[in-house]
Amino acid sequence: MTQKAIATKVMHKGIFITGTDTGVGKTFVSVGLLKALKETGLNVCPMKPVETGCKIKKGELVPEDTLKLIKAAQVSEPMDLINPYRFRQPLAPAIASELEGAVISRKKIISAYNKLSNKYDITIIEGAGGIMVPIRKNYLFLDLIKDLALPVIIVSRPGLGTINHTLLTIEAARNRGIDIIGVIINCLADIRKDVSVKTNPQMIEKLTGIPVLGTVSYMEKFNSKLFKHLAVKIMSTL
Repeated sequence: MTQKAIATKVMHKGIFITGTDTGVGKTFVSVGLLKALKETGLNVCPMKPVETGCKIKKGELVPEDTLKLIKAAQVSEPMDLINPYRFRQPLAPAIASELEGAVISRKKIISAYNKLSNKYDITIIEGAGGIMVPIRKNYLFLDLIKDLALPVIIVSRPGLGTINHTLLTIEAARNRGIDIIGVIINCLADIRKDVSVKTNPQMIEKLTGIPVLGTVSYMEKFNSKLFKHLAVKIMSTL
């Protein structure tokens, strides 16, 4: 699929980026996809429904991951629309909100997404932690994805243990009837000598039938060519 074809095919769609765990590189992958999709001519926007672990600067909570997403997409939407909820404690949203005396509204998050998705060709929504993390009480990110009727991309680690974590995430999504676009393996360190890095992608595909879209090698700089390749693959599935 050419860049021109991508730009004309997609209108008002969304993709949810989830992970097998916290710290797997969801934000890095989301930033890369936002940049790549924007370069194809699409009008893109990010969304981070809840961000925890925010630092306080000048008396305000600063959602650093959200700011990275906004910078990548170069949008000027109100912060409360892109990131409806932010908390200081680096905990699951349900716990952080309770400790900080706030109530997270499912309707507010969905309303914010609808407003953004109606304005942009494609919205990239990044979760927090994994798919089973609670947003409030018994309401999980899994429930939010289902309510938004969005397909997911799963970001996973490359090494030992990722088969189990990835398969559990896929199984949870499938049990709710959620479409899975594929898996992106993100290397957080240079572990090329680890045999599991070479064998895990094939095993994940064999056991689940879900494609591994690509592996993001450990790098200090953004690899534009790689993310353009991933963007083409992803958009061809929508």
